[in-house]
Amino acid sequence: MDINTLSGNGLKINDFYAGYPKRKIIENLNVAPLPRGKITVLLGPNGSGKSTLLRALAGLNRATGELLLDGHDLTMMNFAQRAKQVVYLPQTLPAGVHLHVLESVIVAQRASGGVSDNDSENEVMSLLSQLGIEHLALHYLDQLSGGQKQLVGLAQSLIRKPSLLLLDEPLSALDLNYQYHVMDLVKRETQRRNIITVVVVHDINIALRHGDHILMLKDGNLIAEGEPEAVITPDSLARVYGVRGRIEHCPQSVPHVVIDGLVPRAEASLS
Repeated sequence: MDINTLSGNGLKINDFYAGYPKRKIIENLNVAPLPRGKITVLLGPNGSGKSTLLRALAGLNRATGELLLDGHDLTMMNFAQRAKQVVYLPQTLPAGVHLHVLESVIVAQRASGGVSDNDSENEVMSLLSQLGIEHLALHYLDQLSGGQKQLVGLAQSLIRKPSLLLLDEPLSALDLNYQYHVMDLVKRETQRRNIITVVVVHDINIALRHGDHILMLKDGNLIAEGEPEAVITPDSLARVYGVRGRIEHCPQSVPHVVIDGLVPRAEASLS
């Protein structure tokens, strides 16, 4: 049975541990099922375990526990089986790849079982156009800027049509305009394809604006989960980030975080 044909019940993560041979980073993680058709944002300071968790979900880091995608145990799949359902986009693409942008996305398309024909090439060009990089189609990857490579990586990820899309800081090299453009596109494609998207971002305001579901981590532990405005609160900002902050709404009713200062060290140490 093809997972992609199922409406499914999302991604279940229970009793989940992840990390490295001599050090566990994620400890006994239990979360409500991550829903299809929605973006789950991982928030937390550096070193909180966000990237480790994402790599573990992709099968790239050692992990134990229950990891069920629509009832299918990902931990029991070999790498090839898992790669058909799960696509992971790291912070940076491999260096020294001398392929045209168009070729690289077609290669990704074929890796997911797609057949190269006029329709598939049109699909690739349409995706590049949506990302605003169709003019780079015949440029070589190793001649692109960091931000352009991130956009190509996103195209390679989306063209594979995964059930679970994992994006590790996909906005880090993008300017403000492209950050919002990319998140709008990811949200639209997540809804249209009814997939599960998990993304790491550092900008809390982007999480508020584009996220449907938030997991907030600190020191490998889950601090809070749920809808953005239920998770991002003065208490959680103080406990996780050590800042005094609050949520306000602009005249268009869009929520955003206002930081008033730092939490005194004595208070932070009690969190």
